[in-house]
Amino acid sequence: MVILSVLYPKTKDSKFDLEYYLETHIPLVKSRWSEMGLRDVDLVQGTAAVDGGAATYEVIGQLAFDSTESLENALSRHGNEIIADIPNFTNVQPIIQAGKPL
Repeated sequence: MVILSVLYPKTKDSKFDLEYYLETHIPLVKSRWSEMGLRDVDLVQGTAAVDGGAATYEVIGQLAFDSTESLENALSRHGNEIIADIPNFTNVQPIIQAGKPL
C-alpha cells in the first residue's frame, strides 16, 4: 500500500472553498481513481495548532492506493485533470508526497 498525502497550507492570504472541495473535487478524485487502485480517502480539516494558534494546514488529504504502480498509473492517466481543478477551490499550492504506512 502507498499513501498520497496532499496538504493545503493555511496562510493569512489563503482561500479554500471547502464546499467545492467536498462536493466536487473529492468526487472527481474518486471517480477517476477508484478503478485504478484508490482504496480509501481520509480527510482532516485543520482547526488549530496544539499551542492554540492557527492551524498550519486548511485540509490534509490521505489517499490510499494498492501499490506504487497503481498510484503512478492513476497520476499519469488523470493527474493533470485533478491538479487542474485545484485553482477552483484554493489559491495555495498543495504539498504532495507519497509514503507508506508504518
